[in-house]
Amino acid sequence: MRFRQVHLDFHTSEAIPGIGRDFDKGQFQDMLRKGHVDSITVFSKCHHGWAYHPSEANEMHPHLTFDLLGAMIEAAHEIGVKTPVYLSAGLDEKLARRHPEWLIRDVNDNTNWVDGFMKPGYHQFCMNSPYLDVLLSQIDEVVRRYDADGIFLDIVGVRKCYCHTCVGQLLADGKDPRDTAAVTQLGERTYATYARRVRETIDAVKPGLPVFHNGGHIRRGRRDLAAMNSHLELESLPTGGWGYDHFPLSARYAQGLGLPFLGMTGKFHTSWGEFGGYKHPNALRYETALSIANGARCSIGDQLHPEGRMDPATYAIIGAAYAEVESKEAWCTDVRSVADIGLFSVEAAGQEEGAERTGDSDAGAVRMLLEGHVLFDVIDMESDFHRYRVIILPDRIAITGELGEKVKAFLAQGGKLLATGASGLNVEGTDFAIELGVRYAGVNAYKPSYFRPHYALESLPEASFVFYSKGQQIEVTEEGTVLGHRENPYFNRDVFTFCSHQHTPSALQADGPGMVESRSGIYLAWNVFEEYASVGSLVLKESVLYALNKLLGAAKTLSTNLPAQGVVTLMEQPEKSRYVNHLLYAVPVKRGKGVEVIEDLMPVYGTKVSVRLGKPVKHVYLAPQMTELSFETDAEGTVHYEVPKLLCHQMVVMDV
Repeated sequence: MRFRQVHLDFHTSEAIPGIGRDFDKGQFQDMLRKGHVDSITVFSKCHHGWAYHPSEANEMHPHLTFDLLGAMIEAAHEIGVKTPVYLSAGLDEKLARRHPEWLIRDVNDNTNWVDGFMKPGYHQFCMNSPYLDVLLSQIDEVVRRYDADGIFLDIVGVRKCYCHTCVGQLLADGKDPRDTAAVTQLGERTYATYARRVRETIDAVKPGLPVFHNGGHIRRGRRDLAAMNSHLELESLPTGGWGYDHFPLSARYAQGLGLPFLGMTGKFHTSWGEFGGYKHPNALRYETALSIANGARCSIGDQLHPEGRMDPATYAIIGAAYAEVESKEAWCTDVRSVADIGLFSVEAAGQEEGAERTGDSDAGAVRMLLEGHVLFDVIDMESDFHRYRVIILPDRIAITGELGEKVKAFLAQGGKLLATGASGLNVEGTDFAIELGVRYAGVNAYKPSYFRPHYALESLPEASFVFYSKGQQIEVTEEGTVLGHRENPYFNRDVFTFCSHQHTPSALQADGPGMVESRSGIYLAWNVFEEYASVGSLVLKESVLYALNKLLGAAKTLSTNLPAQGVVTLMEQPEKSRYVNHLLYAVPVKRGKGVEVIEDLMPVYGTKVSVRLGKPVKHVYLAPQMTELSFETDAEGTVHYEVPKLLCHQMVVMDV
C-alpha cells in the first residue's frame, strides 16, 4: 500500500454533455506530480450508474466518446502511480429507475438514500436481489480488461431490508418479517454472501488483488467484517460529519486488527460531492500528519470535473501536504503503537445506544485521552488485554461471562481498571460482576447530582461540581477507599419543585461515595465520558486523568507539557530499533453551523517530553530534519528532551 493516495470521485449526470473531453494525459500526469501522489483511485462506474469505459456488463456514459478509465490507468502507470479502480456498488441510479424492485426498502416500503423518486438523489440496492449478479459481472469485466491495482467498492454494508425478495426469503425460511432480529440476521448473511462472491469473482481472474468494501465507518468489535477486506480505508472527513474525534478513535482500533490501513479525508470544505470547495491547506497538512502519527497511510478525496481536467488548485493544496508526508515515510513504515491504556470500545461491546460512527461514550473517552496526552489503543473482546497497564470500561460496559473471565485474568496479573457509570455491572444491571470496592444500590434518583472530590484538581479549586449524566448509587465495601463523594440536589426539577434556570443546587450533604479505589482499580459512578462528549466540563476530564495517573503511577510511559489541543503518539519501529514520538498541534474551530475547520497553525515552543522505554536510548533526533536533540536519562531510565519549536507536526526519533 502506498502512502499518498487520492480518491478521485466522478459522479456525472447523463444530462451533462462533453464528458471527459478536456482530459489530457500530460495534464493528468502533471497534477499527480504536483500533488506528490503515488496512488489514485480511478473510476469504472459512478453513483449515476454509468461506466467510463467501453462495457458489455454496463453502459458507457452517453456523452463519453473514449476509454477514460483505460487512459487514466495508462497515464498513471507510466509515471509509477498505482491505480485502484472504483465501482459504485450500492448505488446505480440508472438501474434503480429500471428495476426499483431491486432496491432496499424499509418497513414502510420507502427506499433509501432518497425515500422515493420525486426528489433528487440516489437509491440503494439490495444485494439479495438479482442486482448482485449484475454488479459481479461489472467487477469481472474491469478485472479482466484493465491493469487495476485494486478494487474499491462503495456504499455497502450490513443492511436491514424489507424488499419483496428479502420478505419472501424470510417467509420461505419460516421466519417472521416483523421480527427485527430475523431481518438483521438476513442482512448479515446477505452481506457475507456479497463479500464472498466478490472475492471469488476477483480471485478467478487475479488472485489476491486488493479489495476494500466501503461503508463509511469501520465498526469496532466486528473483526469479521473488517476481515472481508484486504486492507482498510478509514473514511473520516472532519468537515463532512465525521468531526476531528472520529479518526483517532477509528485508527487506534484499526491498529490492532493486523490489516494495513489508511486514513481517508478530503480536500473539500464540507464533504463529498462538492465542486469549488477547498479546505485550508493547513487542514490537510494536519490531517495527513495525524494519519501517519497513528500508523496509517493517507488518502485525500477529490472530484473530477465532468469535462475531465484535473484541478490545479486542488493539487497545489494536496501537494503541500503530501510533500511533507513523502519526507517522513521512512519513520512511518512497519510501526506498531506503544500504549499504556486499552479503551474498551462501547461500540465494540455492542452496547452503544444509537451509535453512529463514533458514539458519545467512545468519543468522550478518546477526547479526554487525547487532551491528557495518554498513550492508548481502542480495543475489543479479541484484543490482548495483557498489553496494557490499565483498561477503561466506559459508562455502559456490561460484564458478560466471557468479558468477566478476561477481566479477572487481567487483574490477576496486576492490571488495573477504570470503570465508570454502569460499567462493571452484570448483564441484568442488578449488581457488580467484578470486585471494584463497591456494592450496587441502584440508579441514582437524582439527575443532575454533584461530585465533591477528596483530592486536588489540577485547574479547579475545591467545590461540589455538577455532573449532568446518569449516576449509580453505590456503597463502599471494606475493599474500597473513597476518593470523592456524591451530593444530591434538594429535589429534581419538576413543575411543582424547581429552582433557578437550569437545575436545583446541591443540598451540600454527603449521599454516599462517588469515586472509589480498590485493588482492582478505580470506579466513578457517573457516565462521565458520555457527558464529556456532550458538555466538555473540565472537572470530568481532570477527575479521569487523576484516576489514570494514580493507577499508572511511575510506570506511565510518556508525559509532556504540550497544550491540551496537542496530540501525542509513540510508535515503535522494531526492524529499525527505534521509537518515534509524534507531536501535533492544531486547533479546530467551528464555522457556520457546526463545520469544524483548521486554518491557523500556531507554533508551540519548549515542548518537554519524558519517555520511559525500559531500555537505554543511544541518541535522539528530529525527523525528517535529522537535527540532533540533546537529552538526559535519569536514574529510573526515563529519557527527557525538549523540542524547541513545534509547527503542526514534529517527529522525535529515539534510537535504542
